[in-house]
Amino acid sequence: MRSSSMPDPPLTTGEYEVFLSFRGPDVRQTFADCLYHFLIHSKIRTFRDEEELRKGEEIAPSLVQAISESKILIPIFSQNYASSKWCLQELAKMVECWKKQGKGGGRTTILPIFYLVDPRDVRHQEGAYEEAFRRHSLKQDQQTIKQWKEALLEVGKMKGWHVAGSDGDSLLRTNYTLLTDELVGIDVHVNKVVQLLNLDAASEMIVGIHGMGGIGKTTIAKTVFNKVCTHFDRCCFIEDVRETLLKADGVVVLQNKIISGVLRYDHCNVNNASEGIHMMVDRICKHRVLIVLDDVDAKFEFDKIFGKLGNFSSKSRFIITTRDKRALELLQTDKLHEPGGMSHDHSLQLLSKHAFKMDNPPNEYTALAEKFLKVAAGLPLALKVVGSLLFRTDTNFWRAKLKELKEVPTVEVQQILRISYNELTPNEKQIFLDIACVFIGDYKEVPFYMWSSCDFNPEIGMRTLVNRSLVRIDEEGQFGMHDHLRDLGRAIVNEEDVQNPCKRSRIWSNENALDMLANREGGDQVEVLRVDMRKNEARHEFTEKEFKNLSRLRYLEVNYGRLSGDFKEVLPSLCCLRLHSCDSIPTDLHLKKLVILDLSFCPIKEGWRGWQGIQVFNSILFCVSLLSFHCPLG
Repeated sequence: MRSSSMPDPPLTTGEYEVFLSFRGPDVRQTFADCLYHFLIHSKIRTFRDEEELRKGEEIAPSLVQAISESKILIPIFSQNYASSKWCLQELAKMVECWKKQGKGGGRTTILPIFYLVDPRDVRHQEGAYEEAFRRHSLKQDQQTIKQWKEALLEVGKMKGWHVAGSDGDSLLRTNYTLLTDELVGIDVHVNKVVQLLNLDAASEMIVGIHGMGGIGKTTIAKTVFNKVCTHFDRCCFIEDVRETLLKADGVVVLQNKIISGVLRYDHCNVNNASEGIHMMVDRICKHRVLIVLDDVDAKFEFDKIFGKLGNFSSKSRFIITTRDKRALELLQTDKLHEPGGMSHDHSLQLLSKHAFKMDNPPNEYTALAEKFLKVAAGLPLALKVVGSLLFRTDTNFWRAKLKELKEVPTVEVQQILRISYNELTPNEKQIFLDIACVFIGDYKEVPFYMWSSCDFNPEIGMRTLVNRSLVRIDEEGQFGMHDHLRDLGRAIVNEEDVQNPCKRSRIWSNENALDMLANREGGDQVEVLRVDMRKNEARHEFTEKEFKNLSRLRYLEVNYGRLSGDFKEVLPSLCCLRLHSCDSIPTDLHLKKLVILDLSFCPIKEGWRGWQGIQVFNSILFCVSLLSFHCPLG
């Protein structure tokens, strides 16, 4: 605790990740102290203000800086929080920073905790909060009072935690753990994996969870992670490993994810695999670490990512999930667990959670639910998706869907998932297929702008896709999708023309994209095109001739290529243009419908003439130009 005679400590940029604001006498020795030490133990840099040691009428510059630089702002609303003018000043500053960064769209997040106080009292200044403002109004000007009340109203409406008595202990156990799906029937699997981890043993160890897609491997791994993470110095959970390694420079991309996760860096910029291994050995191996690698295939090579397993602490642990048991055999581990299908009771509970938001179906649905269980055959993914589809529907709808499901083979999950796809509106189908083909792992902002310009109504469509468990958006705003659902979306596109990929609406395969452009076979069927030249020794040069017939193309992404020629009369429907690390860019782009322009790491100089052709149109909403001197549209 600081002495009242000591000055506020100087802050360095990025020193804190979390800022705690609370009324000291209410919670310092109880909840706030526990939360603070939990965050510190979790290696989260946390600023805790000693509010009762304040001097003067205004909050110090060091506190303002701590608030503005912290990523997460946590006000703990207690009974007497509003009686402190310093707490209210801090809250107003939090809201100001949050609004400046786009109300949650930036990097600042406000996570309110309502400790033994009704959130309605906070929102509307009732109860003790009303009395506190009555006293403040005798000393403070009306503008200040208004600002404080608006801040309380704004934060009081946010989703937070309402802590009542012993609930505080539960909050501290779950507040900074991974979000998981409904935890139905997995205790036996979790206990088995924890037993295999043998946390007290002093030996390097890899534990594998293997089984078919949709069986619940990721949910089990996340639950184990939550249960044992406090036994380790550093932890990270890396999803979609197989998908990551398919990317150009996939090993380096994965290393950056792991190092960022373990060391809690916002961005890690390892440039090559050997540098990544060196950083692992130098910065990570000395710690007792828990690393979960989700969705690994047989091509995964541990040594190329991490270096030798023997470099790590003997108390470190790796959990690997995979569909392919061979991936674990190649890692020479015999610590394996294969979850089977769900029992009847657990299947019924999981279906009911998604269809009715309760553990069991109403009586009038019981017989129908039993029939759906036979169709799902104990597969958690099928139960979850089908249950979401049936949510808030009558028995007639259930009977119709049951008949439809019985007409497809029960062993083919993709066919079951297709039923949910068939229920989507045309706009929702467009969004689903776009994500499945090109936007998995991408941030939502760019496609949202494009979909809006195409009148796809992305806000409504995305709500439906998320509610039906067809798409997920993580806390960072990135799109995710189960592998089966991704495969379903791509299969639907492939079926548009089985023999000729150039006649399909979306082309994401480099091989197909290059064939189409080289042979100039593309026509007005193509709406989305992505081509990546990083793995090609010679960078291909494309001219307007390759794109001349793509009259309906709305999304174009070219990585590490070259574009030249006269583009004035081509791509009339293009809404989004993303050129990454391209050697040359045409200067006469006349794209009347363009709303997204991304020229990241392209050689844009002060005098580049391309801006003139683009600026004649006023439709651009979003522009990125990294490593450039000048971006007049940004």
